[in-house]
Amino acid sequence: MIPVRININTEWREILVEPGERLIDTLRDRFLLTGTKEGCGEGQCGTCTINFNGKAVLSCLMLTVQADNGHILTIEGLQDGLDLHPLQTAFLTESAVQCGYCTPGMIMAGHALIKDHPEPDDSLVKHCLANNLCRCTGYEKPIQAILKAATEMKEKSHD
Repeated sequence: MIPVRININTEWREILVEPGERLIDTLRDRFLLTGTKEGCGEGQCGTCTINFNGKAVLSCLMLTVQADNGHILTIEGLQDGLDLHPLQTAFLTESAVQCGYCTPGMIMAGHALIKDHPEPDDSLVKHCLANNLCRCTGYEKPIQAILKAATEMKEKSHD
């Protein structure tokens, strides 16, 4: 067993893990953060996307030991109490949620994008979502939601 210290959704956690334990399994099974979904388990669908040290990463391809001393943000960590994050709100108001399985991954990919590019354009958002597979939405609504959230977040930062 290997000791690992990780900041998950602003809280430092220390655990012992097997060398080959995947980060998605640690998040879902040990910390019960089930908003992060597993789709393919091979890094092809994007449903397991989280933010690690501010970047969108696929948690099914990352070992927990690789996250040692890192900062993880999951879909559960976006909202503030009962207040949804602007991305979560935009996905609802823009009807970007259908079955919802891919939604957490798309939101987390969008979150990392907006952090690096506060004013993304349509093509940048499309590129951001290229690794997130969805069978329901047709992608247009999630793209609109991310663009809307980026605009709202920029406006709030000027208040």
